Amino acid sequence: MAMLFVPGFMLDADLWRDVVPALGEYGPATYADLSQDGSIEAMARRTLMDAPDRFILTGFSMGGYVAREIVRQAPDRVTALILIATSARGDSDVERQRKAVVAGQAAGTAFKGLSRSAILSSLHPDNAGRTDILDRIQAAGHRMGGDAFRRQSLIERRDERDALASIQCPSLVIAGEEDRLRSRAETLELHNGLVGSSFEVVADTGHMVPMEAPQRLATIIREWLAQQKAEA
Repeated sequence: MAMLFVPGFMLDADLWRDVVPALGEYGPATYADLSQDGSIEAMARRTLMDAPDRFILTGFSMGGYVAREIVRQAPDRVTALILIATSARGDSDVERQRKAVVAGQAAGTAFKGLSRSAILSSLHPDNAGRTDILDRIQAAGHRMGGDAFRRQSLIERRDERDALASIQCPSLVIAGEEDRLRSRAETLELHNGLVGSSFEVVADTGHMVPMEAPQRLATIIREWLAQQKAEA
């Protein structure tokens, strides 16, 4: 068995740095690279090209959209699906307006990195002073670079709520207790739409659950996977 991890917007494998060591019993970890493509479908195709034959799939935030597309493209290869701080909704009016602003900027516009205010909005208020998390997120943004920022900022997210029932593998939906980017209503929509899925909330976290509470997140995943194994 193996595990495949899909990061979120302007993030890379470092997102999972403190989560993966506790999940070693479920096989080697591989990581999706979302820096090269400009659509959810293309990201899924690229990820599958380098993925193990069969794997446990975990997607965070935007990576949750990619993870579900991976299941659609290769359902027989995904043994279990874990979705963290994500949604099945399409772009909101506000998000479409933001895309229009980015689309209107010149392609060569200098990328100065993710703003501190944007990063803080993704954290639980009690973690606002966690400079280690802020530094990691900003560093990931700089590694990804301006071209990836433009591509990812323009990605269209389609409303998938009516299509969730087509996903048949065991599924776990995880929410951050005080996620200001993806509401509890959105994660519950995922849970209710994925037939037979489990649902967990990680206390004292905002959106960045894998960085804010990696050990608690790993425990939730490990215990759920053990339950799936026992019931198989």
